[in-house]
Amino acid sequence: MGHSPPPRVRTVPFCTMLLVTLALGVAACGGTSNPLADKPYDATGQVALTSAKEGQKADPSKPLEVTASGHDRITDVTATDASGRYVKGELSPDGTRWHSTSALSAGAHYTVRVSTEDEDGAQGRRTIGFDTNPADRLLRVAFGPQNGTYGVGQPITAELSVPVQDPAARAVVERTLRVESQPAVQGSWYWVDNRTLHYRPKDYWPAHAAIDVHATLDGIKVGGGLYGGPSKPLKLTTGDRVEAVTDAAGHSMTVLKNGKEVRSIPVTTGKPGFATRNGVKVVLGQESFVRMRGTSIGIAEGSSDSYDLPVYWATRVTWSGEYVHAAPWSEGSQGWENVSHGCTGMSTENAKWFFDNVRVGDLVKVVGSAGDTMSPFDNGFGDWNMPWNKWREGSALTAGKREGTGPADGARLRPEM
Repeated sequence: MGHSPPPRVRTVPFCTMLLVTLALGVAACGGTSNPLADKPYDATGQVALTSAKEGQKADPSKPLEVTASGHDRITDVTATDASGRYVKGELSPDGTRWHSTSALSAGAHYTVRVSTEDEDGAQGRRTIGFDTNPADRLLRVAFGPQNGTYGVGQPITAELSVPVQDPAARAVVERTLRVESQPAVQGSWYWVDNRTLHYRPKDYWPAHAAIDVHATLDGIKVGGGLYGGPSKPLKLTTGDRVEAVTDAAGHSMTVLKNGKEVRSIPVTTGKPGFATRNGVKVVLGQESFVRMRGTSIGIAEGSSDSYDLPVYWATRVTWSGEYVHAAPWSEGSQGWENVSHGCTGMSTENAKWFFDNVRVGDLVKVVGSAGDTMSPFDNGFGDWNMPWNKWREGSALTAGKREGTGPADGARLRPEM
C-alpha cells in the first residue's frame, strides 16, 4: 500500500505578515530609533572651556578644564597641540567636568574635541581651539659636536641655556632628549653639572653607524616658570673603528682598524714627573703645526725642563695640551725610554701617517704609565674611563634602577627598511 506525501508547511504568509508588521513599525516611528546613527548635534551651548576665556590666551601653568551644563554629560575629550601631542586628562564620574592631568606647553595652540550625550542618548560634538601664553623663561639645548662623521668614541653633549638642579626637572629635560641609532645601542645621558649632559653607549658606537639626536623640549614645562625652547637636531655618522693603544712601559703604539692591527709605532711618552695619563682618551682635534711652550703647562721659562718647540702633525687628546705628534728630536729614545713632558712622540713619518689615518672621535688608549688615569670630564673626553654602572647613576632616569628597566637605557632604533 503506498504512502501519501506529508503536507507542505506554508510559512510564506507568516513571513509576509512579519515583514509588514516591521515595516509598519518603522513607518510609525518616522525614522531610526538608534541615536548613534543620527548626525551629532552642535553642543556649543552645552560645553564650555572654563580654564580660558574666549579670545584670550590660557595660562599654561593651570589645568585645562571643560564643563557640561544642562542635561548634557561629557563622554569623551581629546586635546592635542599643533604637533599632535596629547594632553592627559580625567573625566568626573557624573560626566559634568573634564580636567587635564599633564602640563600644557607654553606658546602653543591646542585643539580640544568634546563628545557629549543628552538625556535622550543623542550625541553632541564641540571643537574648541585656544592658545597658551608664551613662557617668561626659556630653556634651550645645544647639541654637540657639529653634524659630521666622527670616530666610534665620540660622546654626544647637550649644553643647557639655564642651569637645572632639581631632580624632577632634570628628569623632565632628559626625557625629551632623544638619541636614535642604527644599529641600535644601549646608552644613557650623564649630568656632568647643572648645565651639561654627555651621552655615550655602554660600549663604543658601532662602526658606520647613523645617529640622530633631537629634543622634544619646546613648550614643555620644566619647573616653576621655566619652559623648554626650540633646539636644532644633530646628525652624526661614525667611520671605521680606529683605536691607538700605547704601551708606555713598552714604548710602543699599536694602531687597530676594525679590530685588525695596521701599524706598530715606536714612541716615547712622559718621563718621571710628567708621566702620560693612563686610560681612554678621544681625539679632540688636529693641527698640522703648533708651537709648544713649557710655560703653557706651568714650567718656568729658563728652567731645566723649559722648552719652546715648533711641532708638526699634532693630534690633540686633552685640552691641557697632551698630543700625539712628531718629535724628531727624540727619535733616539723612541721605542726605548720615556723622555717627553707628557705627549706621545714619534718620528715625523709616523706622526704624519697617524695624523692622516685618524679623525676626531677616534680612540687613544694609554696603558702601563706611571701617571694618573684620565679624568672623565674636565680635560677632554675621558667618558669611557667611568664604569657603566656608575655612568647610569648620573642619569635622572636610570639612577637607582636595575639595568634595562629605565627609559634611557637604549638609543632608540629606527626600523630597518
